[in-house]
Amino acid sequence: MSGRAAPFHCPYCGETDLRPSEEGHGAWECRSCARAFRLSFLGLLSQGVRTGHNDGSESP
Repeated sequence: MSGRAAPFHCPYCGETDLRPSEEGHGAWECRSCARAFRLSFLGLLSQGVRTGHNDGSESP
């Protein structure tokens, strides 16, 4: 498994015309909307992955 992953689409416009930026690790440029952004891994959640969705409501 690789320690790096490429984004599939721009988080701003949704297009896929992305290129790595010269700004450093995790930096990307979108050629469609001319925005630059950085991705980084923050860490794992202490509770791990949950299944289903938790919207605060309880079913009877």
